[in-house]
Amino acid sequence: MNAITQAAIIAGISTVAAVTNLRIIGPPRRDVPCRTEDLKEHEICLATVMERWQGKVLWIDARPRREWELDGMPGSLLWNLDPHEDANAFEAAVMEKLVENPPVVVYCSEGNCGVSSQIAERILKLGVTEQVFALKGGVGALRAAGMIKGSN
Repeated sequence: MNAITQAAIIAGISTVAAVTNLRIIGPPRRDVPCRTEDLKEHEICLATVMERWQGKVLWIDARPRREWELDGMPGSLLWNLDPHEDANAFEAAVMEKLVENPPVVVYCSEGNCGVSSQIAERILKLGVTEQVFALKGGVGALRAAGMIKGSN
């Protein structure tokens, strides 16, 4: 038996196994697990945001501008740590929205990227509101919930 035939047989067996697994177990979980007991200071789970405020919060995207423009939360503001960006403009835009006193939720690229926590701390230091949180799971949690453009 030649290598191409062997590869075809292996691919066929793998496909049958994958389809069987999908039918028995179901599709993979895409949600981002979040346990309140694992949260750091000022972190929040997406489920809590939805339960408390039905998602009606001021979303702050802490990712690079191109990522925010590509698939940022609708209505979100950009505030990142890129040294080429105007930090004062970010602060001014957020301050303008904080007049309405909404809860603020900051998200970044990955669940543990840390930038969202840094931005949340900066907003807290402005002293305008105490309801500022970093989203546990970041954009992955929003994507898994279907809240980001292009998510399922």
